Amino acid sequence: MNYLVPIEFLAVIVSSIYGILLAARKGMDITGVYAVAFAVAFGGGTLRDLFLDRTPLFWIGNPHYPIIVFGIALFSGLILRHVSRIRPLLALPDALGMALFTLTGTGYALAAGTDPFVAVMLGVITGTFGGVLGDVICNEVPTLFVPGPLNATCAFTGAWVYLGLLRLEIPDRYALLSGLIVIVVFRILSIRRNWQFPAVREPSQPPGSK
Repeated sequence: MNYLVPIEFLAVIVSSIYGILLAARKGMDITGVYAVAFAVAFGGGTLRDLFLDRTPLFWIGNPHYPIIVFGIALFSGLILRHVSRIRPLLALPDALGMALFTLTGTGYALAAGTDPFVAVMLGVITGTFGGVLGDVICNEVPTLFVPGPLNATCAFTGAWVYLGLLRLEIPDRYALLSGLIVIVVFRILSIRRNWQFPAVREPSQPPGSK
């Protein structure tokens, strides 16, 4: 699966840039910027590795990853000057990054002998929970949990496509590619067409009721 390394590399970069944007909205200094970028880039994969008792953690096993995120944080001022140009380009690599993290997380969980449903859930955590941690650090309700373009649903669907094709004895690289395509296309369509789930609200009580 060495051909996926460039996509994983891109996923780390895009995730860290998203973290920089979160930190910039809160007016953080360089320490805060790096902390948020680090959490977004590595949070989901770290949770997966902890749940599976995998050592070393994936970013410790690839020590150039946190160095790259540190470098991006140092140049965050330059990135923010061009954010209007960067933002429209983020949808595709962001979807690719989420897809890769989701499917590799699912694969690691399967290799650890977990149930398929548990493997899919760990894959979704890998692909999406970095953003959740970034929102929590910034004292915001995670965007994953409020109405907005579908995110975890895309990862969940693609992970099941991946597992289903593996069960049909499709070669791993083709199953992985199919899952990637499903997640990326589903995610981009949900952004462009604003597909989202409605908010769940407690029924309002009539006046005077106890």
